[in-house]
Amino acid sequence: MNKMKLKQKMFRMTMTLVFLFAGLIITNVVQAQESFILSTTEFTIKKGHERLFENGVKAWKSCYLENGGEWTWTMWRRYNGEGSVYVISSRMANWAELDNDDEAGKECRQIIYDQIIPHIEKTVDMFSKNIPEISKAADSEMGVIWVTFFQVENSSVFRETVDEISNIIAEAEGDKRGYWYSVNGGGPESPDYFVTVPFENFAALDVERDGVWKMVENAKGKDATDKMRAKFRDSVSDIWAYMYKMLDELSHNPGN
Repeated sequence: MNKMKLKQKMFRMTMTLVFLFAGLIITNVVQAQESFILSTTEFTIKKGHERLFENGVKAWKSCYLENGGEWTWTMWRRYNGEGSVYVISSRMANWAELDNDDEAGKECRQIIYDQIIPHIEKTVDMFSKNIPEISKAADSEMGVIWVTFFQVENSSVFRETVDEISNIIAEAEGDKRGYWYSVNGGGPESPDYFVTVPFENFAALDVERDGVWKMVENAKGKDATDKMRAKFRDSVSDIWAYMYKMLDELSHNPGN
């Protein structure tokens, strides 16, 4: 890795961590302490087809609920990065749920073929498991989420560092700041871990909080913090982040 790429990597890591652990402690909607599998599908939509795609999802949702469908999901729209991207996320208690038939879904299958698939350029599926021990314990509103992805060179060092940082934050503020996940499988471009930091809305992004390394330095001192930062940089090969907004009309989460 040349010096310029190394500097860029260090800058991205530093800036992302400053933001990553600067989330708000808010109330209501997602619980971190349950053990579950998170299923996500990322849709890249053809240029100019966003409204048609959304209308197709609304039509499918209406059909699904009219037929007594019980599946719950959340639809997000990505606000940065290349292309027009939507993500649908849902939870499973275990892998066995993939074996279940969904009769309501079968009744509405033709809508998917006619009104949704024609507007999709590509899809990417991903399964992940939550990591409750380093995640927020309190409920949180998630109108907007900042999701940071990590490709990791040394998982044990990465987890050791993140665990310690999360504990320092919890000690200082009463809770951790994000919801952590480990990714199951995937291709060479897939992340190994990601963390979701929740915000009530976009305005909440303007609230300034101490960055992670400032909090670590307050707890451990400068020398120990410098060593931890170096360990973290060495454990990660790449890091990137996206911002998403929840789309209520395209989601189905009764009670939230």
